[in-house]
Amino acid sequence: MADDPYATLGVPRGASEDDIRRAYRKLAKELHPDLNPANGTATEERFKKVSSAYQILGDPEKRRAFDRGEIDARGEPRRDPFRGHARGARAGAGVGGGFEDYGFADIFSDIFGAGARGAGSARSGFGVRGNDVRYTLDIDFLEAVKGATKRVTMPGGAALDLAVPAGVADNQVLRLKGKGARGSGAGEAGDALVEIRVRPHAQFKREGDDILLDVPITLDEAVLGAKVEVATIDGRVQLTIPKGTSSGRVFRLKGKGVKAAGKMEAGDQLVTVRIVLPDVIDDSLAYFFSEWRQKNRYDPGRK
Repeated sequence: MADDPYATLGVPRGASEDDIRRAYRKLAKELHPDLNPANGTATEERFKKVSSAYQILGDPEKRRAFDRGEIDARGEPRRDPFRGHARGARAGAGVGGGFEDYGFADIFSDIFGAGARGAGSARSGFGVRGNDVRYTLDIDFLEAVKGATKRVTMPGGAALDLAVPAGVADNQVLRLKGKGARGSGAGEAGDALVEIRVRPHAQFKREGDDILLDVPITLDEAVLGAKVEVATIDGRVQLTIPKGTSSGRVFRLKGKGVKAAGKMEAGDQLVTVRIVLPDVIDDSLAYFFSEWRQKNRYDPGRK
């Protein structure tokens, strides 16, 4: 004999439709095998009983038919010689209907996402969307900036060519629709979520869509001015250093930063110059500055 659906859902016979719905939603989240794969066969069987109970109590007409004794806990007509087959058959009509008949679609949409609504309407049984799967993909700095095609190996061994868009950021997650775990029943497959890890670059750093670069210059270049060659993500360019440039000054190279996919403009490259003294200070340089210091009162700390 099938279990009493009220007892299976843990609600009293006078429970409201909202109470029944809430009880089913709570149990479905606790027991569904795709959400709780480690719970074992016993939990899966209990989930089937809970789903069967909600088939009866989740539909007002079927619930009334059960309460009147016209259908049993499996939703099948009871043979009642006093009421006749016609009434019993009428009361039990539609028991084998899909999820849309008794509200499963809305509940599975709440629990598993909107994709479960379409999958659950199959007449042969409900379907549940497959789980999303996660991967981590390491790429080089310039691959992240310029975009690249990388090969990802799926759990089953299949290879997938992933188009990494230009401007992808460190820890950004790319979603591959339908490349996750297979769904159950008529449910669609989940997605593959690929987290991008960008390896650091020896020279460049990134801040939003801007590229940061430190460039060493000599003492004479800082004092007298110069043209120095600096690296960019698109190749090397000439940067003019004005006469009297202090260490730490930042120069902006417009449009030499990251042009992320979908954006109209690229970021900039910010070049910070650092004055680097010679490894050895020879006598002539030391003498020059000794003489210069005696003749010039210059103290940047007391401006």
